[in-house]
Amino acid sequence: MNAVKKILGFAWILLALAMGYFLISFGGPKFTSGTQDGLVFGIIILFVLLPLIVLGLGVFGYYALMGEYNEED
Repeated sequence: MNAVKKILGFAWILLALAMGYFLISFGGPKFTSGTQDGLVFGIIILFVLLPLIVLGLGVFGYYALMGEYNEED
């Protein structure tokens, strides 16, 4: 079970990288669109959601990869 947790830790880190790319590619054009609605939406995506999602997934994956969630026998 501990090996599965380490593999999933790596998967969480890859998911964090993919979400970072997706959020930047989705929020960047909204941020530079020039309209007020697009600017507000882009700011929310880039400065609120991006750090929360990417850092949350990345830290969770890092801890799983380092064995912090392993069961002690």
